Amino acid sequence: MLIAGNWKMFKGPAETVAFCAGLRADLGDVVGVDVVVAPPFVSLQTAVAELDETAVRVYAQNVHWEDEGAFTGEVSRSMLLEAGVAGSIVGHSERRQLFGETDETAARRARAALDAGLGVIACVGETLDEREAGETEAVLRRQVEAIAVAVPEPPAALDVAYEPVWAI
Repeated sequence: MLIAGNWKMFKGPAETVAFCAGLRADLGDVVGVDVVVAPPFVSLQTAVAELDETAVRVYAQNVHWEDEGAFTGEVSRSMLLEAGVAGSIVGHSERRQLFGETDETAARRARAALDAGLGVIACVGETLDEREAGETEAVLRRQVEAIAVAVPEPPAALDVAYEPVWAI
């Protein structure tokens, strides 16, 4: 079982120190559950340092498929590896709805991260309009198939998270 907490645009480095201290105390005896936290980019290195000797893995909230280039606001897989990050979320509904992420770009991000040895949580899910129109199955199939084309033999490092947008 995987439990992942996406911090979205909350908790700068100072808050991350305090949060991680509480998380370490709360997770002391948890067994049989993989735990991932996904802080904002400015707090990644702090979380990595604070959770270093725990079973909690630190993931980024996004990753680009190129290692470098003129991609303002993006972060590369090599940068994440250098920061000590274990993986990345891709295809989050907010990235899709607010920033134009497509099934293809989410799949490209997943492939690039996995190729670099990073773990991936690939998010899939339908909007309320899609759900009410009876399109849930078609939307999920389209999103999962895009990932399957990019990652035809999925490694254990790939998790697919069903995140129905209407439930957020």
